[in-house]
Amino acid sequence: MIRLKFKAKHIFIYSSLNLFAFSCTNDLKDVMSLPRNKLSPSQTADTVSMIYTDSAQLKVVIKANRLIQFDKNVSEPFTILSNGVNVTFFDEEEKVSSTLKANYAIRYELSKRMEARYAVEVVNNKGEKLETEKLTWDEANKRIYTKEFVKITTPTQIISGKGLESNEDFSRYSIKTVTATVQLQNDEL
Repeated sequence: MIRLKFKAKHIFIYSSLNLFAFSCTNDLKDVMSLPRNKLSPSQTADTVSMIYTDSAQLKVVIKANRLIQFDKNVSEPFTILSNGVNVTFFDEEEKVSSTLKANYAIRYELSKRMEARYAVEVVNNKGEKLETEKLTWDEANKRIYTKEFVKITTPTQIISGKGLESNEDFSRYSIKTVTATVQLQNDEL
């Protein structure tokens, strides 16, 4: 009786192993039909701070609530910064020269370009504020620009228009097409 239980146990294990081994075959057609270039993130993180320096001098700090990085199966690696992004630019003395905030941004690694979107605001050290829905920061050329509607509020006026080019600290800018200028009195802001 004990001998029979022992054999039955071995037969069950042997049968299970055979079933497992022979059921794990892949049909070539099934393998070939699997998606090859599926875009999936290589990294994700929450509450992120990125610090950029040049020759040990602080240049830019980027803070984002969510970071999603893609660097596989893409022509150019990119990073999505969602749920709010804040960028702080620093001058040669490491003092804040301007800030940028947006609801969403995407940064392209090779072309060194970041597109900020949705409720984009840039404020320079003179207190001038730019508002737009889309803004591109060209890191290599240290420029910001857009083709979209812009509104700039200064202590003395509000300027509206379409299209803008500026240096990255937003201290020198030009609007491509000015659509309105409103002069403000001291207490109107």
